[in-house]
Amino acid sequence: MQINLMYQPAHSLARVVLAPGESLVAESGAMVGMSPNVQMQTQSTGGFTGGLKRLFAGESFYRNTFTATQGAGEVLLAQALCGDMAILDMAPQGYYIQSSAFVFSTPNVEINTKVGGLKSFFSRAGMFILHATAQGPGQVVVGAFGGLQLVHCDGNMVIDTGHLVAWDATLQYSVGKSASGWIGSFLSGEGLVCHFSGQGRIWMQSRNPSEYGQSVGGMLPPA
Repeated sequence: MQINLMYQPAHSLARVVLAPGESLVAESGAMVGMSPNVQMQTQSTGGFTGGLKRLFAGESFYRNTFTATQGAGEVLLAQALCGDMAILDMAPQGYYIQSSAFVFSTPNVEINTKVGGLKSFFSRAGMFILHATAQGPGQVVVGAFGGLQLVHCDGNMVIDTGHLVAWDATLQYSVGKSASGWIGSFLSGEGLVCHFSGQGRIWMQSRNPSEYGQSVGGMLPPA
């Protein structure tokens, strides 16, 4: 599989060349175009329960598998929002990925959904997380709203949950208030933050989709 990211960073598009018989697994709605010999199969990976978890996390119930038949094939994929994309080579411990950031992966990457803590469940910037792991080499492609910033955590770091894209599973994390008290957190407008500890990489996005939606929504005329 050959992945080429084009039109970065504002309007990223992934061009994937599949060898004969090779496949990729993508989020529903990510496909922009494909060659006629590529076969698409829609299924709920992880069964009905796995599909419900993804639906609850704001993802699609289904994912699509694209397979090149009768020769090599090509698939074009993109995320829903404008922004950058990144290719993550699978590490032994895997990655944690913000649910809305997943675009596609190699078929050997296993994706499991989890909630980033009870506090995040009640937050308007709630953090639903995908845990990506793989036996052997693999790749997962993530998308950001706006620009992507890679930072290296060596000790401790605090990041707003709405600006998280992905991070190494070697890092410990917990979701908490942005200020010392709930009133202060509410008045600050920052909501919940993620406290990281340990050593590892963190990918952040320069824009918060939830905040952007609220800002633009207030300018739209009533339906």
